[in-house]
Amino acid sequence: MLDNHQKNIATFIHLSTFSRFLIPFGNLLGPIVLWVINKDKSEFIDAHGKQAINFQLSILLYALIIGAITIPFFIFKFIGGIDVIDFNGFHDLHISIGKPSPLLYIGGLGVLAIIGFIIELALIVIASLKARDGAYYNYPFTINFLK
Repeated sequence: MLDNHQKNIATFIHLSTFSRFLIPFGNLLGPIVLWVINKDKSEFIDAHGKQAINFQLSILLYALIIGAITIPFFIFKFIGGIDVIDFNGFHDLHISIGKPSPLLYIGGLGVLAIIGFIIELALIVIASLKARDGAYYNYPFTINFLK
């Protein structure tokens, strides 16, 4: 039987991911600290702590992948157009409508990242509400680093 204290701790584990807005890597540090302190108190807290940490590690991995994909676009766009021997500035700048700029793809990845961020916030709130109600919750698209 779950008591309110266990439900509250599990809820705060999920909500502690919002500490990233105040502390760098707070989205990982908050859940890890709360989970390590309280994981032995109940299986419910342990399960929610692992889910929150796995989800935040998965989000970090996905963000690193999106970032790594965008780096070559920046390098080839800005370095590829520079003539090292005879730099004429913006004199030879031509805009071609027929050939899309690589920056267009970066913009698409940026929109994807914003949508992912909004979905992440919604999933955290849903997980917090499930923990408050005493239910287990599994985040979608989560890699289980901690089992």
